Amino acid sequence: MKRVAFFLSALAMAATLWGQNHCVWSKGGIIRKDTTRRCITLVFTAADRADGAHDILRTLRREHVKAGFFLTGRFLELHPDVVGRLVEEGHYVGSHSYGHLLYSPWDNPDSTTVSHTQFCEDIRQSYALLAPYGITLQNAPVFLPPYEHYNDTISQWARQMGLQLICFTPGSTSNADYTTPDMKNYRSSQTIYDNILRLEEREGLNGHIMLFHLGTVDARTDKFYHSHLRKLIRTLKKRGYRFEW
Repeated sequence: MKRVAFFLSALAMAATLWGQNHCVWSKGGIIRKDTTRRCITLVFTAADRADGAHDILRTLRREHVKAGFFLTGRFLELHPDVVGRLVEEGHYVGSHSYGHLLYSPWDNPDSTTVSHTQFCEDIRQSYALLAPYGITLQNAPVFLPPYEHYNDTISQWARQMGLQLICFTPGSTSNADYTTPDMKNYRSSQTIYDNILRLEEREGLNGHIMLFHLGTVDARTDKFYHSHLRKLIRTLKKRGYRFEW
C-alpha cells in the first residue's frame, strides 16, 4: 500500500507540473502542453557532452527563463559541477535514463528491446545518481526517454514507477541541433531558427515542448546555443510567448 501511495503521490506532482488539460498525447507521453496558452517549455537533453552548458545557463539567466534538463547516468558521473549549477539556478533536473538505452528498434517502434526488469533497474540507477542533489522520483517525476524514442509499453512502465513520460513537440526541428553536415537530416542553426519562426507564423507554438541538446560533437561547429538560442527566446517573447517550466 505504501508503494502504491508513493506512485500516486509522484504522479500527482507530475500532474501539478504538467497540467493535463489541453495537452497533446502520443503513445502515453505528453508531447505538447496546454495548447490554449502562449507558453513554450524549453528542454535540454544530455548523454555525455556539456560544451553548451555555460552559454545555455548564461542565456537562460539573462532572459529569466527556467528550463528542464534531462541527463543520463554517464553525464551525471562526468559533469557533477554542471549538475550542481543547474540545481542551484533553479532549473528542473530529471532522468534521461541511466544507460541511454534504445527501448525499441527505429524501424519497428511498437516492439520493445528491453525487459521490464531492465527498464526499472536502469531508472533506479539514474535516480540513485540524482539523489545527492536532492532529486528524487517523488519530487522530479517528469521523465524524458533516451533518444526521445519510446512506445506505449515504455510509457506504461514509466507510469507504474510513478513517472510521467514527456517528449518534444514535432515540427520545429529544434532537436536537429546535434546534426552534422555529413548527415542527411542536417540542419544548420539558421535553418532551425527559421523553421521555428515559420512554424509559429503558420500554426503557432502554444504549449510547445522545444528540445535542444546540452552539448554536441565537435564536428558540429555551428552550435545553436552559441549563436541563436538567445535570439530565438527574445524573438518569441516579442511575439507574445512566455517561457515556463
